[in-house]
Amino acid sequence: MKKIAIISTIVLGLAATSCNNYLDINQDPNSPAEGNMTTSILMPAAEMGIAATYGNLLRIPGGYFSQHYAHMFGTSNYVDYSQFTMSPVRSGSAYSQINRVGLKNLQTIRELAEKNEEWGTYLAATTLRCFAIQALVDCYGSIPYSEALDISNPSPKYDEGEVVYAGLLSELDEALSKANASDPVATNFLFAGARADKWIKFANALKLKIMSREVGAVSSVDSQIGALIAQNNFPTEDVAYTDCWGNETGQMNPYYSEEFATSFGSTQINVTANMAIISTMLQTDAEGVVVYEDPRLPAFFEKNNSGNYVGGISGTNFSTSSSYKAAYWCRPVMAYNSPVYYIQVAETEFFIAEYYARQNNAAKAEEHYNAAIEASCASAGVSGAEKVIAQFPYTQANYKQCIGISKWVALAGTNNFESWCELRRLKYPAFGTATGNDLYDATSDKLHSEKYVPGTLYTPISVFDKVGSNKLLERWPYPSASTSSNANAPKFSDSDYTTPLFWAK
Repeated sequence: MKKIAIISTIVLGLAATSCNNYLDINQDPNSPAEGNMTTSILMPAAEMGIAATYGNLLRIPGGYFSQHYAHMFGTSNYVDYSQFTMSPVRSGSAYSQINRVGLKNLQTIRELAEKNEEWGTYLAATTLRCFAIQALVDCYGSIPYSEALDISNPSPKYDEGEVVYAGLLSELDEALSKANASDPVATNFLFAGARADKWIKFANALKLKIMSREVGAVSSVDSQIGALIAQNNFPTEDVAYTDCWGNETGQMNPYYSEEFATSFGSTQINVTANMAIISTMLQTDAEGVVVYEDPRLPAFFEKNNSGNYVGGISGTNFSTSSSYKAAYWCRPVMAYNSPVYYIQVAETEFFIAEYYARQNNAAKAEEHYNAAIEASCASAGVSGAEKVIAQFPYTQANYKQCIGISKWVALAGTNNFESWCELRRLKYPAFGTATGNDLYDATSDKLHSEKYVPGTLYTPISVFDKVGSNKLLERWPYPSASTSSNANAPKFSDSDYTTPLFWAK
């Protein structure tokens, strides 16, 4: 039974998406004998199961919930996301993919690695496992954890998010204690050919993210964060899947394959830039003269057919508009080989800046805040970080606001899901006074971008009634795959849509 489950997850991992290098291995991954099962056979399928989900099924709603994205003229695929809606059906694919493809394979990899004392591989699998589980917590709050993935227990209990976070930190510490920087790691795409040193840095960055989200819920966490920062052993390059995508169906960046590649089977174009992010990155005066243009803008969004940057409004697809057709809107910049980012250097620097801000060390906070913006521009392949810093300078008195807005912009073109998480935690950007109905008057079919205040959010047109005005969707409802046969599944009420997770209270 275990053999069948393992093999099926490999096949599912390949079906979901695959890096072309994985097709070059010399052993048939669809039918290895159980005695010949190795960590190098299992790791690529586990990686792709998570990357396909995180880089697509979490990224797309994250972009809408962060108001990086609005909806294209006339299409309907994600209008619900743009209205801050998430349904149990919608959330099911991501939940199942992470659990059945990613976590199941990683569990087997960890068991094999521990048995054979492959401690570099053990650390790699543990780090990916903790990364994926944290993403589930950040979507749902409470999830099966301590009793999860046990086929003999169809009704695992749901552990509270803070309990899961603590468990993840313990898992990372235990794996780090066993691995040395020179330890080899099974075949993988994230750090192909590298030894455990890069996985150690990734694990440390993940620990920093987890603990930074715990602030306010765990009293002693700042001392632990300070000790981790003092070690200064974080990634010096973005942790991302970069060189493994191919320009063929089934081998592309998963988000590109879903939304941009006609070979995927659909020519429908759905995602466009949102006025909120465009009008923050491209600011004009009362006469319409540009007073600030973010150097990352062309790296994050394409111009429209008229050569301009224009963003749409959350909560509508302009289906009744006679003026704002598909060619009017800007699209995200994406290619078949675009990276799937897990943790960027900029994110780590923002977390470090936030730590020093809490310690009232304004000089160190500003140093790392500026370093975060510099890293974001470097990741986008552009110069001009000093221009961004001048437009969004660090202020100790309002450090959550300036870090929150700058991080929201930095993640707009790279990691929309993490942006949604940080919006909920930092509370910035905050909601402004203008609403979606103020920004677009459907009666007169007119956009009013002059009413938008840069660095703010707004209530979508036709916002989901369980969320309401001036609020974010705080958590996803559980899919039936998680709850239908589990007597321990928690009830999800209408108020839960706007009940913050433990780290966002």
